[in-house]
Amino acid sequence: MRTIRQPGIAPSERIQWVEARGKPIAADLEPGLLLLDAVRRIFAAHGLASGVLRLGGGAFGPFAYVMPALSETSQRAAFYSPTLRPPGLSRIRTGALTFGSRDGAPFFHCHALWTEADGALRGGHVLPEETFVAEPIRVSGIGLDGAAFTAVPDPETNFTLFGPVPQVGAGGGANRRVFALRLRPNQDPSHALEAFCRERKIAGAWVHGGVGSVIGARYQDGRRVDAFATEMAIRSGRIAPAEDGGLEAELEIARVDYGGAVSEGRLVRGDNPVLMTLEVVLEA
Repeated sequence: MRTIRQPGIAPSERIQWVEARGKPIAADLEPGLLLLDAVRRIFAAHGLASGVLRLGGGAFGPFAYVMPALSETSQRAAFYSPTLRPPGLSRIRTGALTFGSRDGAPFFHCHALWTEADGALRGGHVLPEETFVAEPIRVSGIGLDGAAFTAVPDPETNFTLFGPVPQVGAGGGANRRVFALRLRPNQDPSHALEAFCRERKIAGAWVHGGVGSVIGARYQDGRRVDAFATEMAIRSGRIAPAEDGGLEAELEIARVDYGGAVSEGRLVRGDNPVLMTLEVVLEA
């Protein structure tokens, strides 16, 4: 399986995780608001401060984003492009978002695909403090009670990344058994999630959210992407019983690479290693 050497020392624990209670969330983000404020309001309405969402429909505008890019130094294995600000409305095709905190304030990590005013399908990393909701954006996902995603410096990758940490429960009516996870680099997400469930005797799970990156991509229909620096959003996912009595992950993704090429499809199990990170919530 492909690997990318990271600049820092790799911790032996390859999955950060916290068990929590989950509360389903489904809503429309309010037009005219900063995207960060619109997302914060949705979680606050449920008495929660962290969770994961998927985006479908609606539009950004004004809007700012970055794409994956090659690193110009040895300090990181990959980096970001300069900020891009497309004119007009950018209509969302699909996306995933992790909501939590950074430096004590609300923050999110979001990767998405959208169609810009010129008709081109593009994708990348949405900037929280420069992106506005232009038309109602439908979101659905899971809010966390007893855990939260918090962005902290990661010595392995030299980025500040979201990871789950325990949090005092809010008692907001969350009653689903969930696990907030962050997968570290150079492990296949399908196999990692299968093993995580197997070790905890979880017979099956839904995958919520799903923001991260993979080293290129290998799809079940035979397509392959060799450009290694990508941004990925999971469109849908589950860990299901397999015919052999084990578990099998089904992960449908959307991704963009550093050349701007966009692709979507179901990942091959065992041949799509994480580049920098992957944030998900598993609902048992």
